[in-house]
Amino acid sequence: MRVGLVSAHADPSRRAGGLPVGTHQHIARVAAELAGRGHDVRLYERRDAPEQAATATVDGYLVERVPVGPAAAVPTAELVGCVADYGRWLTDRWTDDWAPELVHGHYWLGGLAAAHAVRETDIPIVQTFHSLGLEQLRRLGARYSAPPERIPLERALIRAVDIAVAQSNDEVDELARMGLQRASVALVSPGVDAELFHPDGEAAPREERPRILSVTTLDPGHGQEDLIRVIRMVGDAELVIVGGPPGERLAEHAEARQLRELAERNGVADQVTLVGAVPHEQLATWYRSADVVACTSGYASAGRVSLEAMACGVPVVGYAMGGIADAVVDEVTGRLVPPGDVRALGVMLRRLMTDNAGRFAYGHAAVDRVRCSYTWERTGAALERLYERVVRCRAPVEAA
Repeated sequence: MRVGLVSAHADPSRRAGGLPVGTHQHIARVAAELAGRGHDVRLYERRDAPEQAATATVDGYLVERVPVGPAAAVPTAELVGCVADYGRWLTDRWTDDWAPELVHGHYWLGGLAAAHAVRETDIPIVQTFHSLGLEQLRRLGARYSAPPERIPLERALIRAVDIAVAQSNDEVDELARMGLQRASVALVSPGVDAELFHPDGEAAPREERPRILSVTTLDPGHGQEDLIRVIRMVGDAELVIVGGPPGERLAEHAEARQLRELAERNGVADQVTLVGAVPHEQLATWYRSADVVACTSGYASAGRVSLEAMACGVPVVGYAMGGIADAVVDEVTGRLVPPGDVRALGVMLRRLMTDNAGRFAYGHAAVDRVRCSYTWERTGAALERLYERVVRCRAPVEAA
């Protein structure tokens, strides 16, 4: 099958801005899995530097970099006006010697560009939102910072797609509340790279005292404030926060400064360490160095951090929402607490940090759960079956 994957952002691993790195890696891994299954896959992303090659072959699929918008990293809000040009470029490209049998849009801007490109064709469109503006607004409140056009455009997009792919049960419910029929939503959980994330291997250096790890983008609403407020309840433990800009730029990062000031006010500055950005291939060493990984984001559609931690054999304590609620089995692979319940979070962390046998059992069960239910092979197979069903339903019926 010829499959076109559309992302309106550029690869964020080379420079700041655009999609979170984890989201882009998800899209790239989907492309690689489908190519490995024998499909002809092309991934479209925006060209954001003049020296970038127009095409590249990666892991068996072709990357095509679309020359729309400025050849530089720009905020998402500035890309909204490029969507129509992006769609027209795809339309022109697909009338040449290659046209997809199915298009899969990623994130709301990628989905809008894909929908624009196929609107006058019979090509079916599948959409993965990765996050939904309406749910982010409800959970983050004043900390929500997406462009104002996002929510109405997402509502319009769900009316244009054949199937929406949700990554958690919460996202299924949210799409239904937005007006999408349940039959038009498919739940496909993300996968975990078991070759990278596993219990055996090196661990990052640590102190003698217990370690709680938080992996985040260091944006407002990701729950690090809650962890700083409860670290005193846990006792003599360290809280290590990984993510955000590189370590040398943390001093000028507004959220990092606020977290450090909060730690000072709460008298726990000596227990809180901000590490900054860590290459994805080194994250496993940080997970393995922790006694517990805390997932306290105000919004987590895929629960990627909880899955990576579990794959490394580390129990998770997190808010029961989004992909975290799907990934973590309470009292089996970790503990779940009501979202925003800071006191319950502190009590659960304190109990688990002193329960060596419990952490050991949770960690072993976590590895088994990821290897059984969250492999990339399983994700690729589910998408392949979904694509085949969508194409079959869209295929024109021959006249008798």
